Amino acid sequence: MMFRGLSVCVLLALAVLTLTPSRSPAANKEIQELQRDIAGLQEQLKLMQQSQDRQLAEIRTLVQQSLGAATDANKSVAVIQSGFQQNLRDQESKVVTPVVGLSSRMAEVSSEMRSMQQGLTDLAGLISRMQTQLTDLSNAVKVMQAPPAPPPAAIPGGAGIGSAVGAPVAETPTISATDLYNNAMRDSQGGKLDLAVQEFSDYLRWYGNTELAPNAQYYIASIHARQQDYANAVKEYDLVLERYPDNNKTADALFGKGTALVKMGRRTDGAREFQELTKRYPGHPLATQACTQITNLGFRCEMPSAAAPRGVSKRKK
Repeated sequence: MMFRGLSVCVLLALAVLTLTPSRSPAANKEIQELQRDIAGLQEQLKLMQQSQDRQLAEIRTLVQQSLGAATDANKSVAVIQSGFQQNLRDQESKVVTPVVGLSSRMAEVSSEMRSMQQGLTDLAGLISRMQTQLTDLSNAVKVMQAPPAPPPAAIPGGAGIGSAVGAPVAETPTISATDLYNNAMRDSQGGKLDLAVQEFSDYLRWYGNTELAPNAQYYIASIHARQQDYANAVKEYDLVLERYPDNNKTADALFGKGTALVKMGRRTDGAREFQELTKRYPGHPLATQACTQITNLGFRCEMPSAAAPRGVSKRKK
C-alpha cells in the first residue's frame, strides 16, 4: 500500500510539471529541485520495489521450505505409525497365537480326560459285572457240589417259601441258580412283580441253601410292600429274620418290616423294629434313616456309637 501511495504522488507531480506553464527562472529552479526530488523518490521507489521483491522471494522460499518440512513430517509420522502397527501385529502373532494354541491344547486335554473318565467308568462297570458273574459262578459251583435240598416245611402264613408248599415240586432244578436269580431280578425291575415272586420262590425251593437265598426271600417281601400288601410283606420280612439270621439283608429286612408296620398303622411296633435296627447295626447306612423314623413317630432315638456287629457280610445285589 505504501508503494502504491508513492507511485501516485510521483505521477501527480509529473502531471503538475507537465501542465504548469512556463515561468520565471526562480520558478524553473524550483521545478528542477522538484524534479530532482521526484527522481530521488523514483529511485527510492525502485529500491523499495526491489527490496519488496527480495522479501517476497524469501517468504516464498520459506513457505516452500515449510511445506517441504510438513511433507517430510507427514512421511515420518506415517513411517512411525506403520512401524507401530507392525509392532502390534508382531506382538499379536507372538502372544495371541500361542494362547490360541494353548486353548486348543487345553480343550484337547479336557476331551481326553473326559474320554479317560468314561473309559474308567466303563471299566468299573465291567469289573462289577465280572464280580457278579464270579459270585454267581461260585454259587452255581456250590449248588452243583451240594446235594439237592429237600423241600422246605410249610410255614404258616408264608407267601414266599410257605406258599410253594402243597404245589408240585420238581425234584431237580430245571434252570441254573444264576439264570433263575437274574430272571427274577429282571422281572422285578421290569414291573412283572407276580412273575418275580414266583421265580424267587422257585429259587428258594431249589437253592435255599445258597448265599443269595436271603436276598431272594427279602425281595419277595419287598415286592409285597411295593404292591401295598403290607400284611404279607411283614410275614415275608419275618422269614428273612428267622430263617437267615445275621445275613447281608437283615438290616434291610428290619427297616422294611418297620416301614410296613407303620403303613399298617402299627406305629409302636414299627418304631420297635427301627430301634432294633439302630441297636444291632449302628454303623449301617439305614441306621440314620431308622433313627429319623423313630423321631418322626414321636419316640426318642439314641444311636449307639459302637461299630457295626461282626458277622454281617457285605451287601449283595
